Amino acid sequence: QVQLVESGGGSVQAGGSLRLSCVASGFTYSWYCMGWFRRAAGKAREGVASIGRDSSTTTYSDSVKGRFTISRDNAENTLFLQMNSLKPEDTAMYYCAADYGDCPSAPLSDYGYDYWGQGTQVTVSS
Repeated sequence: QVQLVESGGGSVQAGGSLRLSCVASGFTYSWYCMGWFRRAAGKAREGVASIGRDSSTTTYSDSVKGRFTISRDNAENTLFLQMNSLKPEDTAMYYCAADYGDCPSAPLSDYGYDYWGQGTQVTVSS
């Protein structure tokens, strides 16, 4: 049974930090490109960051570049998102997702991702 389980969300003040984790099971994690996505209330889901199977490639949305860092531990089947200098506009439900093989040419598009987690809520207050 495939599972992606996110954790680490919470409520912080602007300027604070959070570290999200996503533990994968039920599939060969190291064979998959991984991504973080988010959906704010009333808005469409957007790609935040992606990372290649061997961590050699990463992609970030312009809105988080320089503040967020994606990483992965293939030995522990875990994906991370370090979020620093958080802003109120980062408030959203955050999801991890897995896409078989190399990351697609548009890695921050949610089209084609095979597996999704249930999400973890991040709330940033001003």
